[in-house]
Amino acid sequence: MSRAELLALPAAIDLDTANRAIGLGRSKGYELARRDAYPCRVLRLGKKYRVITADLLRLLGIDVAPDGAAA
Repeated sequence: MSRAELLALPAAIDLDTANRAIGLGRSKGYELARRDAYPCRVLRLGKKYRVITADLLRLLGIDVAPDGAAA
């Protein structure tokens, strides 16, 4: 994913989108999420997983200022 695509993401994203952003395959990403070993914070909402976009951006080394602008 490009930097612009990453910065346009909503506050929380599905696990497949997060996997794509960090280069994980679907199976590996879900395995890590199930084991609580995903490289950033994952929320379990019912049967679905959501990744906090701010945590994902930090993992990727993209700093976002409090006003939402990329630093």
